Amino acid sequence: MNKQHISPIKRRVSRKIWVGDVPIGGDAPIAVQSMTNTETCDVDATVGQIESLQNAGADLVRVSVPSMDAAEAFGAIRKRVTIPLIADIHFDYKIALRVAELGVDCLRINPGNIGREDRVRAVVEAARDRNIPIRIGVNAGSLEKDLQKKYGEPTPEALVESAMRHIDILDRLDFQNFKLSLKASDVFMTVAAYRQIASQIEQPLHLGITEAGGLRSGTVKSSVGLGMLLMDGIGDTLRVSLAADPVEEIKVGFDILKSLRLRNKGINFIACPSCSRQNFDVIGTMNALESRLEDVLTPLDVAVIGCVVNGPGEAKEADLGLTGGSPSNLIYVDGKPDHKVQNDTLVDHYEQLIRRKIAEKEAEEALVIARSQ
Repeated sequence: MNKQHISPIKRRVSRKIWVGDVPIGGDAPIAVQSMTNTETCDVDATVGQIESLQNAGADLVRVSVPSMDAAEAFGAIRKRVTIPLIADIHFDYKIALRVAELGVDCLRINPGNIGREDRVRAVVEAARDRNIPIRIGVNAGSLEKDLQKKYGEPTPEALVESAMRHIDILDRLDFQNFKLSLKASDVFMTVAAYRQIASQIEQPLHLGITEAGGLRSGTVKSSVGLGMLLMDGIGDTLRVSLAADPVEEIKVGFDILKSLRLRNKGINFIACPSCSRQNFDVIGTMNALESRLEDVLTPLDVAVIGCVVNGPGEAKEADLGLTGGSPSNLIYVDGKPDHKVQNDTLVDHYEQLIRRKIAEKEAEEALVIARSQ
């Protein structure tokens, strides 16, 4: 394996659980998920959005289930999609019991918010009987009133104390099949809370900066916060929360993991910011390639460098490289100079090369799999 594909990060050791057929924790890859923002009772719209998220590479999708009508709709949705689904439920234990019957893969529910102990026990037993994990989700915006009074405001310590209350309930019921999140919109609070809880429990941790913002600001805030935790080896699954198309959350999530060499999915573009030395329109070329190749999930390193200063060096480390030159640009294949291309055919030609290279890689991988069976 190319050394550039090996991450130096030593991940926190956690218990492995399963959400449908997706492993979370242990030695499993860090999973990327998003959440639908359609009306759950609009089954067609919700199914369409889930399929879009799955096509973008999502491992898991969370769906809000605020009512019994939504629970019935969830059942219809479950039958029409293949990706594991997490039901987001608050307060009403009957909804949790119903979606458990309808094939949910994970329950996002806080045991302490369910009410009486017999109701909590009923939900836990339903989850145990069907091997459904629970995700405890602590949020700075909805801390218990007594914790708000005790700490005066949301703090990392308050988030951890809230989490331990919910965990204690599951411990009393001898239920360990859960994962945990401690989210705030503040980067420092979120990072501190996860660092505190990471050494106190063995269960997987779901990462996120909640209510991070719009596409640009939310991407930056999430990248900083999640990046700090991932560098610490903390995190088994993540969601980038953006006020944007949920598909963008999947793209950003994988870009974060790709930058830390924790998961390699889709094209890893190495592109210069462009300057007066460029021999072709680098920005326009990158915009076109990214737009055209959004469907690609196979890992590939592709360099797009506008001149010969850094171009050859970057191209030699990539599967495919493009270096600006005059009167024509040079294409590298597997690190070696291969042929030249003119500006007027550059984008079309490079896209074709990329897709051809991807097809070759997929064929090689299929052959390896076939030989191993």
